[in-house]
Amino acid sequence: MSFTQLDPPIPLEVLDKGKGLAIGLIDYGPEHNLIWVTAIDATGEIWCAPNPNVRMRQNWTMGRPKPYAVPDHGCAGESATVQSIARPD
Repeated sequence: MSFTQLDPPIPLEVLDKGKGLAIGLIDYGPEHNLIWVTAIDATGEIWCAPNPNVRMRQNWTMGRPKPYAVPDHGCAGESATVQSIARPD
């Protein structure tokens, strides 16, 4: 198991929680998802979100568009579904 403090923090979006800044990353090793330690902007809560539930935010200067749909890759035995985040403008 390893913990990495992110400096500077990385702006992310945690599904079902909202936008926030990732301040750390936990790696439990092979056959485990990375865990993003994220401070949520709207609530100030700290959540540890598994990698399949974390998305990069839109970045116009880097040419990264706002995600419009997020496929569930079926990690940890979850069913394959598509969750809508936002639609492209």
